[in-house]
Amino acid sequence: MKAIVYNEYGNADVLRYADVDTPSIGPEDVLVRVHASSINFADHTVMLHGFPKVARLATGIRRPRVNILGRDIAGTVAAVGAQVTELAVGDRVFGEVNQRGFAEYAAARAAHLGRIPDGVSFEQAATLPVAATTALQALRLGGAGPERTVLVNGASGGVGTFTVQLAKALGAHVTGVCSTRNADLVRSIGADEVVDYTRDDITKGAARFDVIVDLAGGYSLGGMRRLLNPGGVFVASSGTGGRVLGSLPRLAAIAAIAPFHRQRKVRVAVTKRSIADLEHLAGLVADGTLAPVIERTYPLTETADAIRHLEANHAKGKLVLTI
Repeated sequence: MKAIVYNEYGNADVLRYADVDTPSIGPEDVLVRVHASSINFADHTVMLHGFPKVARLATGIRRPRVNILGRDIAGTVAAVGAQVTELAVGDRVFGEVNQRGFAEYAAARAAHLGRIPDGVSFEQAATLPVAATTALQALRLGGAGPERTVLVNGASGGVGTFTVQLAKALGAHVTGVCSTRNADLVRSIGADEVVDYTRDDITKGAARFDVIVDLAGGYSLGGMRRLLNPGGVFVASSGTGGRVLGSLPRLAAIAAIAPFHRQRKVRVAVTKRSIADLEHLAGLVADGTLAPVIERTYPLTETADAIRHLEANHAKGKLVLTI
């Protein structure tokens, strides 16, 4: 089969479109003919560049242990293991794999895949496993709901565009923080207010919020906590950080102080694979409640160009590979 492979950490230039063996499957696995995959933060930063360097303890110190990128897949079942009864050849499925998604075929546990409902394309389904699940679980952790005020820092990115829409679907009043060029997009997906971080510092404003979902970093933890109403919840995701430790120091600080703040709570979002959540999200896409923001699609052969675009332009929503 064809796949995007790399054998050393680096920029998009290390990626190659090459022939590799089609993966074998175990008794509880299925082989998926991949039709679409989407690019996530970890694909291009952690796996490709090897940053933060502490992550190489898991991915490989000197070179990547797994040489095919990609975690989100959507496609059709091509073969099933001997013990698989819930899926059959030809079923449309999607889910998260442990890398190896940027390829014509991927092996996955049957229990880790959901069914794609009618009316949802492979491209749409491929955006959901990591980004939309992260958004849904972060909002749930923060207690977003009707008449709650929600601030989304990083509102125009892959996770952010889902977070804004899901918060609105829950009945919240949503403020999105993004750059000037993305302000119209964030308004168009439902944000009630938009703050342009290139012009205004949200932490110095008068607005206060019940829930803050911080997907981008860029502001001090103290400054963000001051934006919370009494009883509010600050939820941090990976954000950004240094080349060695990345966002770990910030997330560790949040975890350390969390037990001591009851009036204004701080939490770290740890996304967990959930087929129930995945199928719920796909249902929202099917009924029109949720619309994945796909800035652009690329054929698998142009994966390197997609990565370069992501690094140069900070994509609006998601970039999707078609296979």
